Amino acid sequence: MEQRQLRAIWLAGFAVIVIAPSLLWLTVPPSVTGNGVRRESLWSNLSVITGLLATSAMVCVVVLPSRIRSLNRAFGIENVIDLHRFLGIVTAALVLLHLACVVAADPTNTALLNFPEAPGRAQNATIATFGLVAIVLLAILRRKFDLSYEFWRTTHIGLALLILVTSAAHIVLLNQLVNDPTFAMLLTLIAIAVALVFGYRWIWRNIYDQSTEFLVRDVRLENPTVATLVLEPKTRNRDGSTTSWAFAPGQFAWIRLDRSATGQEHPFTIASSAHDEFTEFTIRGAGDFTRRIRRLQPGQPVWVDGPHGAFTSDLTNASAGFVLMAGGVGITPMLSMVRTAAHRGDPRPYRLVVVASALEDLFFRDELATLRRYIDLEVTEVLRRPRPDWSGPIGGINSELMALVVGDLGDPQDLDYFICGPPGMVVDAVNVLDEMSVPADRVHTEQFDFV
Repeated sequence: MEQRQLRAIWLAGFAVIVIAPSLLWLTVPPSVTGNGVRRESLWSNLSVITGLLATSAMVCVVVLPSRIRSLNRAFGIENVIDLHRFLGIVTAALVLLHLACVVAADPTNTALLNFPEAPGRAQNATIATFGLVAIVLLAILRRKFDLSYEFWRTTHIGLALLILVTSAAHIVLLNQLVNDPTFAMLLTLIAIAVALVFGYRWIWRNIYDQSTEFLVRDVRLENPTVATLVLEPKTRNRDGSTTSWAFAPGQFAWIRLDRSATGQEHPFTIASSAHDEFTEFTIRGAGDFTRRIRRLQPGQPVWVDGPHGAFTSDLTNASAGFVLMAGGVGITPMLSMVRTAAHRGDPRPYRLVVVASALEDLFFRDELATLRRYIDLEVTEVLRRPRPDWSGPIGGINSELMALVVGDLGDPQDLDYFICGPPGMVVDAVNVLDEMSVPADRVHTEQFDFV
């Protein structure tokens, strides 16, 4: 199914989740609710509608990062995560607005804020509200206080679970919507959908899905800080051959070193060709997890959740060529693309720009030189801190560099541009392409900080 069709289907699904409960409330006759006759004051209706909108937004927030492959393929992982963050803030704002409407409808409801004396429905609402505020603040302050990924992830997931449980308890104990058969059915369907997403994400994929288990084939040390992990699927066919693992060049996967629903996992881009027998991940050392990867031995199991992402040269067959811009280990998806192109004998031009701090940070130079024999590939290396004898470009990505790179490729608007690296480099590259009037749908980005 094409990306546009997937996107339309998912957008329609999210629209139903967001609109249906509130629309149903507005169309239900005034006398039909669970707890007697519905009050028809403006603030009473607004309190219900804002509560329903907050609940719907919360469901979308939960579904978005659940690693459903078609969802990531439809929008791209960066857009999915950005929307997850945005809707998280929207949900918190709607909850606060809901509380304001509850008090406006009946000022005596301020007594519900007295936690020890409040009824259970109000206590659960208070816990959920503070949980939402905490999760938003934690996301905002994560980089300011340099919180570790593991601490942030564990806290984020724990708070999200707390918010879901207490929000559901608030709705049930409120004893209003759940007593209406139509609303009860709708809320039950939403609860089942959330439970299925959680089961798929944390139980099935992490514990029971046999296709996620791989075996270590090799660990190659590229330099003192970078290693390539080579994997093969554990599941084999009857003739003894390994079951192929299909992915598109440029996609990524999460790697876990333990079969567990709560074990550590980190995302890494696939570096190998989509047609190789084995799957490779080139990984820069950045903590305990990557040190464990460097110490893996052949035959040890690891678990791979993927492939994910829409950052792939397979998105379009209409492109006249590709300009790939990589910073540091952002070269890994570009390697997958050019390796795959060589396997396929792709006649289209590939122009690779690699930005690195120093000469020793330029990886796979010999292989890239070899690949030039098989495809139309030109590599431009850019150093930020060059040695005195360096004769190539220095600094970063700018208009002069891009004019040099695409000068022989005709109209720059007929090319597709892929950018992967630190946020600053990605922003610089996007700004240059904007100056060149490259259409937005021709520019594909992936940053290192999307998690």
